[in-house]
Amino acid sequence: MQSHSPTTPFGRRSLTLAHVASQMGATARPPEKVVHKWNIFHAICTARPRLGVSERSLSVLNALLTFHPETALTGEDDLIVFPSNDKLTLRAHGMPASTLRRHLAVLVDAGLIIRRDSPNGKRYARKDNAGEIALAFGFDLSPLVVRSEEFEHLAADIEAEARALRLVRERITLCRRDIAKMIATGIEEGVPTRRGGQGPADWQEVHAAFRAMLGQIPRTATREQLEPIADELSQLADDVLNLLEAHIKSKNPSANESQSERHIQNSNPDPLIDLEPVFQEGRAARAEPSSQPSRVAEGSYPLGMVLDACPSIVDYTKGGISNWRDFMATAAVVRSMLGISPSAWEEAQTVMGEVQAAIVVACILQRGTAINSAGGYLRGLTRKAQAGEFSLGPILMAQINSRLREKKRA
Repeated sequence: MQSHSPTTPFGRRSLTLAHVASQMGATARPPEKVVHKWNIFHAICTARPRLGVSERSLSVLNALLTFHPETALTGEDDLIVFPSNDKLTLRAHGMPASTLRRHLAVLVDAGLIIRRDSPNGKRYARKDNAGEIALAFGFDLSPLVVRSEEFEHLAADIEAEARALRLVRERITLCRRDIAKMIATGIEEGVPTRRGGQGPADWQEVHAAFRAMLGQIPRTATREQLEPIADELSQLADDVLNLLEAHIKSKNPSANESQSERHIQNSNPDPLIDLEPVFQEGRAARAEPSSQPSRVAEGSYPLGMVLDACPSIVDYTKGGISNWRDFMATAAVVRSMLGISPSAWEEAQTVMGEVQAAIVVACILQRGTAINSAGGYLRGLTRKAQAGEFSLGPILMAQINSRLREKKRA
C-alpha cells in the first residue's frame, strides 16, 4: 500500500498558503540536482537579513542538518530528518524546548524546512522488511535543494552590497584625512583662499563646510546615503587641493630655492608660536618666573585614551601624534579652524591648564556639528572649570562609549 505524505501540521498549528507553496516546490525538485548542504547553509547565513530569520533560528537549522548523514543533498533522496526534541536541543547548544519550538516555526514560515508530522505529532521513521526507511515523520530539508540558486543569488547580492559599502566608507575616510591635513597645511603656510575675489573667505569657512558635510553622515548609514556625501567630500578635497596648487604656481619659479630656504628658517617645531606669536609672547611676558604648573598634569589622562575618544584630531597633523607636545600643537591648529578666539583659548589654558584645554578642543572637534559655536562652548566649560563644576573624565568616557556603540551598530 502506498504511503501518504502529510501536508498539514499536527495539533493547533495552522496551515498557510506559503506552507502549501513550499510543499509544491519540494515535490517538483529535479531528481538529478545535487547540492552541498554546508555550502547552502553558508549562503543562507549570508542571506539571513533577506530571509527574515535570526542567528538562533539558523543554529537550529544547523542542528537539523547534522542529523542528515550525507553531505550532499539530492533531488531523489528522502531528505526528512526526525530527531527528538531532546537530541535536537543538545545539538542546538542546550536551547530550551520552548525556544526550540519557536525557532522551528520560524524556519517553517521562512520556507527553509517543511513539517511532515505524524498522526500523534511524534518524529520517527518506519522501516520495511529490508531495514530501509519506508516512511519518516519529521522535518523535510527539500526546500534547501529546490531554492539553492535563490539562496546563492541572495548571498551574492548581499556580499556585493557589503563590498560597495566598504569601498564608499574607505573613500570617505581618505577624503576626510586629505581635507583635514590640507586645511591644516593651508593655515600653517598662510595660503590664501580667495583667487580673484572668488572662493571662500578664509580657512575657517572651508573647515565649517567640511564639518557640515561630516555632520550629514548617519551613525548607521547605507550605501545610498553615503555615496552623495562621498561625492561632496571628493569635490571639496579637489577644491582645497586646487587652492594649494594655485598658491604654489603663483610663486616665482626663479625664487624657488630662496623661498625654500626661508621656509626652513621660519618653520618652527611648535606651531603654537607660529599661529599666535603676539599672543604667546604677551602671555610669556605676563608669566611669573615661578609660574604654577598646569592644573591637570600630562599623565592624568593617558594619551592613548584621549586619542581613542577623539580620533578625528589625528587627521589634522602631518606626522602623527606620538606625545603630548604633538597633541597640543595639533590642538592649536584645530582651535584656529574651529573659530575659537585667542582670548577664549588663553582663558581656557589659564583656568584648565594647557593639556586639558587641548583635550577639550579635541572633544569639541569630535562632536562635529552638534556644537554650533565652538568658542562659546569652550567659554562655558571654562566658567564651569573655574567654579569647580567641570570634570573631563566623564566627557572622555562618553566619547569612547559613543564610538563603541557606533562600531557595534556598524
